[in-house]
Amino acid sequence: MALHRLTSITIGVPDVADVARFYSEFGLREIAPHRFATVDGGEQLTIEPAPTRRLTTLGVGVDDPDDIARIEASLRAIDAPVRSTGDSLHTVESVTGVKVDVTVAPRIAPARTPDPLYNGPGRTVRENLRAPVVLRAEPVRPHKLGHVVIGSVDKEASQRFFTAGLGFKISDNLGDRAAFMRCSSDHHNVLVQKAPVNFLHHTAWEVADVDEIGRGATAMLEGHPDRHAWGLGRHHVGSNFFWYLKDPAGNFSEYYSDLDCVVDDALWTPEDFQGARSLYSWGPRPPKSFVTPEDIAAAMTGAHRPA
Repeated sequence: MALHRLTSITIGVPDVADVARFYSEFGLREIAPHRFATVDGGEQLTIEPAPTRRLTTLGVGVDDPDDIARIEASLRAIDAPVRSTGDSLHTVESVTGVKVDVTVAPRIAPARTPDPLYNGPGRTVRENLRAPVVLRAEPVRPHKLGHVVIGSVDKEASQRFFTAGLGFKISDNLGDRAAFMRCSSDHHNVLVQKAPVNFLHHTAWEVADVDEIGRGATAMLEGHPDRHAWGLGRHHVGSNFFWYLKDPAGNFSEYYSDLDCVVDDALWTPEDFQGARSLYSWGPRPPKSFVTPEDIAAAMTGAHRPA
């Protein structure tokens, strides 16, 4: 695949300083005012002022300028706006207004993390040792930006932009309600769902394992129980462990691990999922406020106020 990862995102929010503090505590490293890095992905999040919360820019990495030229041709074929400089390309998804920057970028080459030492019936791999997680004291640090989920008032048009225009591939569908799309070997990097108003549902950040999800969420909730959104659980589509928190602007932020990977397109068959099975295999039931964020109704009437 010429596309190989999400490089970065920019989120617009009414109160930049408040949201920046949240993502600093979340484990992202602030390398400049309101600009954050992950362990493996480098600078991957910028927070900027905006009247309402939204995803403003999405970055996609490709291998070389030939990829840029092919994407430019595909975008022109669907009448999407394009501005190319040879080793980068700038376009806009017309329905949601999300700007997309496609750039030649290095692939992420993370250092291998040790396999978790989990004992089990007939399998004692951690003899005479406490589980490593109970000895960990360092803050949780996300390794990379994994995916974003956006609501679109014209899901089909938004999906076409990412697939026919940019070259994303469909991993799975939720009927005509949502499409999981990938620009890397991750099961999904962008999910577009049908919505009554364009909005950012959540961003997802990969950590080493399920214990890091638990450690990270527990630390975030100390003194801030209102940050809890949904978790701990395991998704069915994508298979990943998850725990969602809510930032001060109302965006959900997901710690995740153990996501399905598609390394050979010929060996993966997209499926169509329905009902609760599409959301999770186990864990607490998702609250209504997660499925339909509480500020969506206000956003529809133009009466949105900062959370």
